[in-house]
Amino acid sequence: MNVLANNPAEITDLELVQKCQQGDTNSFRLLYQRYQQKVRATLYKLCGNELLDDLQQDVFFKAWKSLPKLRNCQYFSTWLYRICWNVAYDYGSAKKRDRDRTEAHINQVKESLQTDLARSTNHHQTGLLQLHYQDLIQSGLQNLSLDHRAVIVLHDLEDMPQKEVAQILSIPVGTVKSRLFKARKELRQFLEQQGVNL
Repeated sequence: MNVLANNPAEITDLELVQKCQQGDTNSFRLLYQRYQQKVRATLYKLCGNELLDDLQQDVFFKAWKSLPKLRNCQYFSTWLYRICWNVAYDYGSAKKRDRDRTEAHINQVKESLQTDLARSTNHHQTGLLQLHYQDLIQSGLQNLSLDHRAVIVLHDLEDMPQKEVAQILSIPVGTVKSRLFKARKELRQFLEQQGVNL
């Protein structure tokens, strides 16, 4: 029986992964469609907008290449987020060597916010404020170390349990908790410095 003959939404990840391991590219296409937005959103929060398309493509390319070696197929989503974290970490390590570009990006975001606020008389105030806070949070995330950014993105923004975050990052749950505490504190301080009252 062809698994893909069913409604694609009813096919489990496990069934799709097993088909992929037999070389079925159509099953991988369905997995890609199922996870592309989540992976993209996670990469954006971890790495920003720069090279986002390339990073997303890298995650799924590595997933396709590594799928034959995946033993615990029922943990596909955790395994995929692990690849996502590795790609983000590699990107962050490379970017760390060029801190000036990150600072220039943050300054550019601030200038953009100031320009947007100057034009706010022509825009709906609520919508502009929401964009302003989203940009501020993104800037605040970029100010955190990659380790701290990862836990706050996965736990607070992607709603993953601490145990799963620990599995994805290959660290103890206690380390997730301590990094989460520090990351929230640093993000809160950043937002307060930008004039956001919490």
